[in-house]
Amino acid sequence: MNTAEPEASLEVYLVGGAVRDQVMGRAVRDRDWVVVGATPQEMMDRGFKPVGKDFPVFLHPETKEEYALARAERKIGKGYRGFEINSDPSITLEQDLIRRDLTMNAIAQNRRGQFLDPHGGIQDIKSGRIKHVSSAFEEDPVRILRTARFAARYADRGMIIDPKTNELMSKMVDNGEVDSLVAERVWQELESVLMQGEVAVFIGVLRQCGALKRIFPEVDALFGMPQVKKYYPEIDTGKHVLMALEAAEKLTSDAVLRFSILVHDLGKALTPVSELPSHRGHEHRGLQPVNNLCDRLRVPGKYRDLALKVCEFHLHCHRLDELKPATVFKLLEHLNGFRKPENVRNFAICCKADMQGRTGFENVPYPQAEHLCQLHHSALSVDTREISMSQRSGPEIGSAIRRARIDAIAEKKQQLLR
Repeated sequence: MNTAEPEASLEVYLVGGAVRDQVMGRAVRDRDWVVVGATPQEMMDRGFKPVGKDFPVFLHPETKEEYALARAERKIGKGYRGFEINSDPSITLEQDLIRRDLTMNAIAQNRRGQFLDPHGGIQDIKSGRIKHVSSAFEEDPVRILRTARFAARYADRGMIIDPKTNELMSKMVDNGEVDSLVAERVWQELESVLMQGEVAVFIGVLRQCGALKRIFPEVDALFGMPQVKKYYPEIDTGKHVLMALEAAEKLTSDAVLRFSILVHDLGKALTPVSELPSHRGHEHRGLQPVNNLCDRLRVPGKYRDLALKVCEFHLHCHRLDELKPATVFKLLEHLNGFRKPENVRNFAICCKADMQGRTGFENVPYPQAEHLCQLHHSALSVDTREISMSQRSGPEIGSAIRRARIDAIAEKKQQLLR
């Protein structure tokens, strides 16, 4: 055996995203391979390192690319783990491809560069269709999330989900299959969309098939919740959140900020009917549902921390010109802006996205964001070392620094209002 080429004489095919990206004319980043007719022992004898937990996957000893044995699956239980895997050497490439989720992901390419496309994935890509391969799609609830993610990723290409695939996704919701999704996988898919953008498309797909109500009930509850038309011409709170997400994606690529926008108005779903369409106090009512969502999906702390701050204090930024210098100082303290200065600018970006995520307000200037950052900079410019040296005790030092920072904010505020 030629150890310099451990894959030599193996029947291998390039599969998945690398093939899909080639067809789309996009740059190929990661390459995954499927191996037909081999055993795990043979792969290890060739120097491949086993890494798969649920089915045999190996890393190439040199390129570190993934090589998976061709496999077939049989549904034996609920959820995406409820499968019996068969990776016997007799499994064919066709058997492997038919178990994949979407036709665009069920295209293979052999060593000679020829495409093997038994399910018409190339034509579906050209036609702008996101379509399931077979009825096996409905056996894995993660595929609902993946389909919504692909719809978001390729929205700029005009790709839409095939009606029959939408029907299948709705069926999976109705039969309870979607309820077996585990928190880690839900968050993994959501975070991926937050990073790539078009979160509104992702949410829209889940809402259309009924999955949003089961997976993100706090977000789903915003749709149909009215707001005061004078301030929110689109009226519907859910629509406003989608518009704010679109605004956020123009302002930042940071997934943490985009998540904060997704959940910033959750409190509006809890407004008493007698008070509608006003939502006085929603910023405080929203804290619990934000925490509930983060607890359930095990959202990382950095996402939760900013989301809670944006939820509770975004109205402060909108009313910045009305706030007293002492109140601005308290806001900066709540944002932990003196220990983590980046928090203030991140918060300001979220507030700008909230304001511009309204019909007719998309391009309206929002000076409050920059003004808050300037006030923060003035407060940070106070020479705390000099104050510390001139005071006798800890409490006196803290009070003197506070007064100096409020004075600096007041002075800057006067300049901004001139």
